[in-house]
Amino acid sequence: MMANSPAGILAELEEAVAACPPERCARILSGIVRLLASGRDKPQELLVNVVDGVLLRLTGRVGPAALTELSEALATLDIAPHDTLRHLASHDDPAIACPLLLRSRALSTADLNAVATSCGEAHQLAISARDGIEAAVTETLVARGTRAVRLALIKNPEARFSEAAYTQLIETSAADDEITKTLALRPGTPDLVLRKLLSASPGPKAAARPKPSAAPPAQNPAPVALKLPTTTDYANARPEIVALNRVGRLNDSTVNRFAIRGETANLLTALSVLSGAPIEIVEHVLVDEDCEGLVMACRASRLNWATTLSILSNRSGSRLSFGQRERAQHLFETLLLSTSQWTVRWGEIAAGANIRDPGHRAAAMGK
Repeated sequence: MMANSPAGILAELEEAVAACPPERCARILSGIVRLLASGRDKPQELLVNVVDGVLLRLTGRVGPAALTELSEALATLDIAPHDTLRHLASHDDPAIACPLLLRSRALSTADLNAVATSCGEAHQLAISARDGIEAAVTETLVARGTRAVRLALIKNPEARFSEAAYTQLIETSAADDEITKTLALRPGTPDLVLRKLLSASPGPKAAARPKPSAAPPAQNPAPVALKLPTTTDYANARPEIVALNRVGRLNDSTVNRFAIRGETANLLTALSVLSGAPIEIVEHVLVDEDCEGLVMACRASRLNWATTLSILSNRSGSRLSFGQRERAQHLFETLLLSTSQWTVRWGEIAAGANIRDPGHRAAAMGK
C-alpha cells in the first residue's frame, strides 16, 4: 500500500537510481528531460514535483556534460523541478550554472539573490545579463559584484535599480570614470542621482595633484582644445560612412560608438552626412562652447537624446555640469516640438560659422 503512494514510488525510484551504473543514470536523466520538455506548452506541476527528487539524485551520478545538457533543457521551462534547479544554478562550474542564471524564469528572486551572494563573477555576470532583474537582485549584485558586474548591470536596460543600489554606484564611481559615464548615459537614470553622481566623481584630473610651488597654478585651467581632423582624415573616413548610411547602419549605435571612442573624423563625417550640413558647419558647432548648435546638428541627424548626450559628453574630455545637461536636454526636446524655429536658428549658426579654408573641406567630402 505504501509503495503505491507518491512518497513510496519516489523512494523506490531513488533507490533504483542509487543502484544504477552511471551510464544508465545518464539515459534515465535524458528520458526525464524529454518527458518534461514534451509538456512545455502545458507544464504539469505535479509531474515536475514528482521527478524533482529523482533528478536531484541523478545529478550526483552523471558527468558535467550531462549536467550541462540538463541545465540547458531546464532553462527553457516556466515550471521546473525547484530543488534540482537551485542545485544546478549554484553549481561551481559556470558552464552548468549559467544557462539557468541567464534564462530560467523558474528561478525566484530569492534563488538569484542566493547565487549572487555565494558564487563568483561568472555566475554574477550571467544574472546581470537576464532580460528582467528585480531591484533586490540588482542591489545584491552591486554590493557584492566586481566592476565588470556593475558595468554589465548599468548597460542592461531591463535591470531595476533601488535607491540603495544607486547610492552604492555613486560611491563606487568616485574613482571610476567609465562607471560614471555609463550610468550618466543610461536611459532612466534619475536626475537627482545624476546630480550626485557628477558632483561625487572628481575624474582623472583629480588623481594626481601637483605639489604647491612658489607660483600657484591657475584654479580653473582651460580645457584642452579639440584637435580637428585633417583633409586626409575626412577623405579616409567618408567612404565607410557613406557605405554605412547606404545600408541603413549609420544609426544611433554607430554614431554613439564614434563619440565614445574619440573617432572624430568618423563622428563629424557622420553628422555631416546625416544632417546634410557642410563639414565646416559641423566642425564649428562641435568646438563651440555653446551646445545649442551641436544639439541642433544631432536633432537634424535624427539621433536620439542618449546619443546626443554622448557626443556632448565626449567632445572636450570634460563632463557636462548638471545645469548644462538640463539645458541641452531642454533644447533637444524643444527642437523636437518646433521644427520651424530651430531650422531658422540653424541657418543663423551656419551663416556665422568661421570657415577656415573654403573649398578644401568640400573637396575632402566629395562635394
